[in-house]
Amino acid sequence: MTSTQTSPLPFLKGHGTENDFVIVPDADNAIELSPASVARLCDRRAGIGGDGLLHVVRSAAHPESRHLADEAEWFMDYRNADGSVAEMCGNGVRVFARYLQHAGHVTAGEVAVATRGGIKRVHLDKDGSVTVSMGRAVLSEAGVTVTVDGRSWPARNVNMGNPHAVAFVEDLGHAGNLFTEPPYEPAAVYPDGVNIEFVADRGPRHVAMRVHERGAAETRSCGTGACAVAVATARRDGSDPAASGTPVTYTVDVLGGTLVITEHPDGEIEMTGPAVIVAEGTIEPAWLSPPTGIQEIETVND
Repeated sequence: MTSTQTSPLPFLKGHGTENDFVIVPDADNAIELSPASVARLCDRRAGIGGDGLLHVVRSAAHPESRHLADEAEWFMDYRNADGSVAEMCGNGVRVFARYLQHAGHVTAGEVAVATRGGIKRVHLDKDGSVTVSMGRAVLSEAGVTVTVDGRSWPARNVNMGNPHAVAFVEDLGHAGNLFTEPPYEPAAVYPDGVNIEFVADRGPRHVAMRVHERGAAETRSCGTGACAVAVATARRDGSDPAASGTPVTYTVDVLGGTLVITEHPDGEIEMTGPAVIVAEGTIEPAWLSPPTGIQEIETVND
């Protein structure tokens, strides 16, 4: 955001299985979001707080999505909590679609959302859940070894439009505190960083996970991560819908709730879970300038 902002800036707060986001509506792409300003907004002590930021822009107004405007009216310009740009966020796209419904831009039913990871088809169910067609997983043999507190595990390389390393552990506590990124080798496999999931079995086609998200540390949930986990677990269990012709569904417990992931024979992956808007308000323009004293945020609960 620029220091020339003179009027209060509207924002909302939402979450999907407690993966929370600052939402900045900006249909005409008129607000400059610098990495520093995004990091300030996502700061849990000095800002609004969030695992990431959803910049809501019409596809035709953003240079990265103009070519998608005929397929999707809205572009999810997603940023990590540290201000870095990300390709996709599965929980984020559910919350993004819920915001479009909240704002009256769409109604229950189907909506297309443009992302840096391509067009995502979203279904807003009348029961409040949101189902997202997440695309296809790309599995690579170029895996890594992840190490925490002297323990090491091989991790499956799964790309869901963003990179993931999925490690199977006996106990989720083995992941450590996840305040910092667990070291992995060889680092060259993920030149732009990676989301690292630790997975433990809970029952037939039922697993639990913890995740260190690239640019955000541990989060309560990661939608693309849950999809990567479901695919990696299916392959570990000997299931491949493309070979069997039968869809495979896994329940994935995250710290903030539960997601249901289905992989279809054509490779398409669907994720179903909740998405809610919890608050909205305005950010005072003086707060958008470099900090010189007390930062003011006016928040109105929805």
